[in-house]
Amino acid sequence: MDTAAFLRYLKEQPDYQDQIVYTEHILSREATYGDLEKPLPPGLQSCLEDNHLFPLYSHQAAAVNHIRRGENVMVATSSASGKSLCYNTAVMEAIITAPLSRALYLFPTKALAQDQLRAIKELFCPGLLKPDEFATFDGDTPPKERGDIRKRAKIVLTNPDMLHLGILPNHANWSRFLRHLKFVVVDEAHTYRGIFGSHVAGVLRRLRRLCRLYGGNPQFILSSATVSNPGEHAEKLAGIPFTVVDNDGSPHGGKEFIFWNPPIIDEAKSTRRSSNSEATSLFTRLVSQDIRSLTFTRTRRLTELIYLYSKRELARESVPLSNRIKPYRAGYLPKDRRKIEQELFSGKLLGVVATTALEMGIDIGDLDATVLTGYPGSIASTWQQTGRSGRGKESSLSFLIGLDGPLDQYFMRHPEAFFQKNYENALVNPENQYILRAHLICAAWELPLTGDDESYFGAAYTHERDELRQSILRERNNRWYLAPSIAYPAQGINIRSTSGNNYAVIDTSNNQLMETIEDNVAFFQVYPGAIYLHQGETYLVEHLDLTNHIAYALPADVNFYTQTKEVTDLKILNVRQTKKYGDIEVNLGEVEVTNTVVGYKKKVQYTEEVIGEEPLDLPPQHFQTVALWFDLPVEAVSRLESAHHDFAGGLHATEHAAIGILPLFALCDRNDIGGVSTPFHPDTGKAQIFIYDAYPGGIGIAEKGFELIGELWDATLKVVTECPCLDGCPSCIQSPKCGNNNKPLDKKAAIVLLEGLLDNYTETGFRKT
Repeated sequence: MDTAAFLRYLKEQPDYQDQIVYTEHILSREATYGDLEKPLPPGLQSCLEDNHLFPLYSHQAAAVNHIRRGENVMVATSSASGKSLCYNTAVMEAIITAPLSRALYLFPTKALAQDQLRAIKELFCPGLLKPDEFATFDGDTPPKERGDIRKRAKIVLTNPDMLHLGILPNHANWSRFLRHLKFVVVDEAHTYRGIFGSHVAGVLRRLRRLCRLYGGNPQFILSSATVSNPGEHAEKLAGIPFTVVDNDGSPHGGKEFIFWNPPIIDEAKSTRRSSNSEATSLFTRLVSQDIRSLTFTRTRRLTELIYLYSKRELARESVPLSNRIKPYRAGYLPKDRRKIEQELFSGKLLGVVATTALEMGIDIGDLDATVLTGYPGSIASTWQQTGRSGRGKESSLSFLIGLDGPLDQYFMRHPEAFFQKNYENALVNPENQYILRAHLICAAWELPLTGDDESYFGAAYTHERDELRQSILRERNNRWYLAPSIAYPAQGINIRSTSGNNYAVIDTSNNQLMETIEDNVAFFQVYPGAIYLHQGETYLVEHLDLTNHIAYALPADVNFYTQTKEVTDLKILNVRQTKKYGDIEVNLGEVEVTNTVVGYKKKVQYTEEVIGEEPLDLPPQHFQTVALWFDLPVEAVSRLESAHHDFAGGLHATEHAAIGILPLFALCDRNDIGGVSTPFHPDTGKAQIFIYDAYPGGIGIAEKGFELIGELWDATLKVVTECPCLDGCPSCIQSPKCGNNNKPLDKKAAIVLLEGLLDNYTETGFRKT
């Protein structure tokens, strides 16, 4: 596409107000090729050459060479760099040279498995693979076909959920496959982080354990978008050593990467025009110029909203044009998602508004532009999403729209911090006690536990096994068996959540099930009075049945949406680590969090004006997790008192801003973190600011914040001091989730406290920048 012409067109529009605050010109790159240490089998070599896939890029050749040596390999390169060819080449070579070899491919979604199935069919069938020698095996696989797949398939494509629920508990049926399992491929490994990643680590350990039972010892091949810790991440996921391949040799076209900041509409409050309206404007102008585009949003609700806004806007110009866009997100029926993917690939659709469900490698054809409605939460995800446009050698365009939040505005003012920063660490915690216990129960059902299992489940294994022994494990001859009263425990464990319970959302106009929602987010999405969006339609939640886990919703024609307010209390359970900087003590430890959704706001669509607030009476949710907390400097507190600033407001503002900026250092979302600030905490007897992992047991975010506390304070101070508002705004110290209506907040007090914290921080020669 002619990126310069479109950018000129944007700047000529009457509503353009210098939203382009930075442009990164990413140059095109030629391919770098590598050599294999020995030739491929002739049939495989010919197949790759016929499909213009040979010679191999440097990272592909390096990966194949390492795999041939028997190493476990993590390939961490950019989007559309040909990572799948690394594992497909190694797997096909093994099948050709040792026909009994088997491979298990794991994808985070069924759609990705189906996409790779099509790729294998087009590339290797029927020349190198018979049609019945590769197949998907998931919840959509007809029962009558499953036996044949187990017997005949040399490559089985599935997802961690099916491995956990359907394959491992029935391992006797898979004994031949597991005995000959040569490779386990884990694609899109960067998505396995947080709770889901920690569960997947447990599933992979159970798989390795059962392979040993049948005499198998598979190699693992992981592929990932670029992250800061690819080797560590791979080893935490699979529990074994890895060799990292990250010398990306793939070519790519040039890209104009635009940082787009909505204009300020209230100077005093530093309030900006809605990022949703900016995304709508960019998306509709791209589509109207016949530019194939994909707009990403952070949530399902925003996907539906921006789709509605865009459809309405395009219909003013052309109704047929408005029918060439669609929304796409998790929660839709598989057939609906496949249809949208195919229509986008074929060119029938010009644009799609999507959640991260389209971030990963489903083949949707070559797109010209991507619009990111807000920073996705990580540098890795940002590059994954922008990489969806310009996947050939053609030039492309990407927009990152700054939200009214500390991290987004930090990047808008410091684009170099984005383009020069290393990728974040992908965090998993397989020793989370809730997750580890769940997988020990499943493992004991599959095969009695023994003392040797510490080699799979880590140092926490013995303690957690002994804890379970008091309730549901029975020991006989140094083997631990599950109590007879427990049957098929995997069925009760949702590996994508800390809970196995979901809420059903029912359309009361026809009594049909629309979708299901995890119970840990139900109170934030389907509370009584909530406006719920599904496939572009608006519903009002009339009733939430807490006993039967059902939300009843009625179609409603309203011009507003709703947003929850919550309050949080916290109790310290123990202290793991303590660091001192001057008179400041920073702690890391276990806490118990009590979270209560106390009400919700009604906001007008498009303008986001608050038109009402309603209280809610929902039960509190309790969970134990990991937190960091720190004192406040005595000298800074004295300065606040003499200047008559609000100490509590300064604490509250510092907490909000620090939580907003922490995802700069850890691969997480703002909603993965919670916080509490108080002038007096009963467990310490003094003022404290707490930042905690918003999941039971913790997933490593608080630990990363504790490790990098000085950098966190420094970045937080920059966000607050550089924001042009007078008294605080959503770009620095206000939080949309605050149950106290962002009161009290004192921006000047927060600056004094943060400066005092940094003055006390002297570790390893750290300097304010």
